[in-house]
Amino acid sequence: MSDELKIKSDQRHKYSQPLGDLISGSRLETIPKVIEILKKVDSDIQIYLVGDIVTQDFLNNQFLKERVQIAIIDEKTKRESVNADYEDLFEEIIEFENPEGTINPESFDLLKKIAENEKRTLLKITRGEEDLLVLPLTLVLPLSKTKKRYIFYGQPPITDRKPSFPEGIVMVELNRHVKKLVDHLITIMQNK
Repeated sequence: MSDELKIKSDQRHKYSQPLGDLISGSRLETIPKVIEILKKVDSDIQIYLVGDIVTQDFLNNQFLKERVQIAIIDEKTKRESVNADYEDLFEEIIEFENPEGTINPESFDLLKKIAENEKRTLLKITRGEEDLLVLPLTLVLPLSKTKKRYIFYGQPPITDRKPSFPEGIVMVELNRHVKKLVDHLITIMQNK
């Protein structure tokens, strides 16, 4: 892949739908719900985060923080700066550029290397945004027979289309089905 991947305007609706289960509610409401769900999982859990607010909330909770493998942030939310002081929680910090509204094609290889090295890693987007990096992250993470892998990202409220979605956190259980869905979404972006 050599060109940046962009969402075509007539396809935007496909990308605003949650990739997994939407846990609706405010920040204060969703974190206890996530913990309750994950405490029922009967195998090792690895957590992958995309977004500053989700990362902030997960790292402020001991149960969740211990399970975070990768967090991808851009130190902004709704175009406002977010104070991200998490460096001491990660073994590796990598800076990367991902222009707004795109997927930098280099992100696939970078995320694959990060996943393979198995170090707790913070990927900081220094120019652009992290939102769409949930797609390459989902594709490059390997499936595991011994661990449950979950990707979490924030879902803003979407009220201007049907179906509408409330605000919350999206919980994506990594499996073949979701990988196939994401592969399809990437293919749509490649067919310019």
